Amino acid sequence: MNCEDCMYYEYDEEYECYTCLMQLDEDEMYRFVHGKTQNCHYFKAGDEYSIVRKQN
Repeated sequence: MNCEDCMYYEYDEEYECYTCLMQLDEDEMYRFVHGKTQNCHYFKAGDEYSIVRKQN
């Protein structure tokens, strides 16, 4: 899994960087920042076309 492929990973214009929209607790954030996690429990494959298909 790669953050760039997750539907919760979006560009934040205020901070001018990509961020995860999920609210991680302190332990989850530590593992994420230090690269100590293999799999994200919140990962959901996202593609911009899936949103368009739902709107039709």
